[in-house]
Amino acid sequence: MIIIVDTGGANLASIVHALGRLGAAAEVTSDPARVRAAERAILPGVGAAPEAASRLAGALGEAVRERTAPTLGICLGMQLFFAESEEGPARGLGLLPGRVAKMTPAGLTVPHMGWNAVARSRGETPLLAGIPDGTHFYFVHSYAAPSGAWVEASCDYGGAVPAVVRSGAFHGVQFHPERSGEAGARVLRNFLDL
Repeated sequence: MIIIVDTGGANLASIVHALGRLGAAAEVTSDPARVRAAERAILPGVGAAPEAASRLAGALGEAVRERTAPTLGICLGMQLFFAESEEGPARGLGLLPGRVAKMTPAGLTVPHMGWNAVARSRGETPLLAGIPDGTHFYFVHSYAAPSGAWVEASCDYGGAVPAVVRSGAFHGVQFHPERSGEAGARVLRNFLDL
C-alpha cells in the first residue's frame, strides 16, 4: 500500500499519475492510521509551509514521525522533515535539525524554477541508484534546506543547494520527480524498490 499524505499540496494528482505509470496504485489520505500502516508513504510538496505544517501539527504529523517504513518527502514535503521553516514561520516535523531558509542566490532569480543538474555529495544514495551525476531534474522552490550530514546530493544555484536528503527511512528530494521525465520516474521506482 502506497499512501500520499494529504497536506493540502497542489501536486497530489501528479504524483498519483506518476506512480500509476510505474504500475503502482496510491491512495491520498489524511488518516493517521493509514499513514502508520502504509508500506510506502509520500509527503508531497506544492504549497505553503504554514498551511502544510498546520495540517501536520497533530495526529497526522505524529503518524508520519512514527514511521519506520520508507517515506519520501518531495519539495515542501522534504522541507517539512526539518525542525522549522522561516516561511511563515512554520514548525516542521523535527526529523532533521535546522531551519529551512529563504534562498538568496547572488544574481539569480527566486524562485529557483527549472531544470538543474544534481550530483552526489557522498557515495551512493538509494534514490539515485542507476542515475548518473549531472542528471537534470525539475525544481520549483524559494526556500532551501540546511546543509549537514543528511545531504546525499546537491545542485548548484548560486551555491550548493541540498537536493537529496536522508535520515533512516526518511528520504527527501527538493526537485519534483513527478515532473522530471525518465530520471524522475527512476527516482520514484528506486523509492518503491527500497
